[in-house]
Amino acid sequence: MSERHMMADEELHVWAYRLEAKAPMDVLVTAVENYAGGIVLASSFGAEDVVLIDMLHKLAPTIPVFYLDTNKHFTETYHTRDRLQERYGTTFIQVLPQITLEEQAQQHGDKLWEREPNLCCEIRKVEPLKRVLSQYEAWVTGIRREQSPTRANAKKVEWDEKFNLVKFNPLADWTDAQVWEYIHANDVPYNPLHDRNYPSIGCSVCTRAVKSGQDPRSGRWAGHEKTECGLHK
Repeated sequence: MSERHMMADEELHVWAYRLEAKAPMDVLVTAVENYAGGIVLASSFGAEDVVLIDMLHKLAPTIPVFYLDTNKHFTETYHTRDRLQERYGTTFIQVLPQITLEEQAQQHGDKLWEREPNLCCEIRKVEPLKRVLSQYEAWVTGIRREQSPTRANAKKVEWDEKFNLVKFNPLADWTDAQVWEYIHANDVPYNPLHDRNYPSIGCSVCTRAVKSGQDPRSGRWAGHEKTECGLHK
């Protein structure tokens, strides 16, 4: 364990305790005050992320926002990106994989996402994320505890061992109802696929609508024993 990790781990434990009962905006204030100039918001333009984009715009509109462009997003996702950029007068950072879809097919065969979804996510999401996060000291995400068992223990601030920086999860304790209450109350643009039974939206080739009562993330990588793309532990 590095000295940097030990120092961060001890300090972040105190922060996590103090921020647990705080509202998302308070968490963002702490994040911005401590990491201004070295913090970034990650967005997939899902419901949680558009909430954070709106909050951050009100608090610190110059904080950068990036998205991982796998080249396989739904058309609706790209349109949502454009609406948000127009609404907030900004341009989000596009982070692309190091190889194109054509090069990926040449190296690993066609439709890698159907045969080896973990490898596809590694190439088109995880590696690009490592690359962009290496430029920052902290990042903000929209993960919530009720989304899945793998996220149930997420703290509002924690050390991200995988990417070696501080991670803020301002919406960790929010319910789905709270997310949508904020979106409607603040007229925040959101992905219309949410209205068509897509609670969790990823790449178009790996995401399907879910039926009433199903796990919100059951529409991701259907048919595979996979619930995360590797961005979050």
